[in-house]
Amino acid sequence: MGTHWLELTIVLLIAVLLFGAKRLPEMGSAVGKTIKEFQKSMREDTTQVTPPATTAQAQVTPPASQPSLTAPATPGTTAQPAATSASDAVVD
Repeated sequence: MGTHWLELTIVLLIAVLLFGAKRLPEMGSAVGKTIKEFQKSMREDTTQVTPPATTAQAQVTPPASQPSLTAPATPGTTAQPAATSASDAVVD
């Protein structure tokens, strides 16, 4: 395993034949700028990440005054509020 100068030479020769000697510096510059902008955006993205919430902050309970909704029994029906106390329950 060493440097593969022969393969590099062949790739560069093909690039010169395809794009021309005048276009290669422009293309190299464009690739360099693209890589630089990508690295810059990755650095900015990692600095804007906020730490995860602690367990005390993550546990949010709904207010007691609002009834919770139950899942619909069959498709196409709407959810009904759950009974909050025994006096609210309907007896069949």
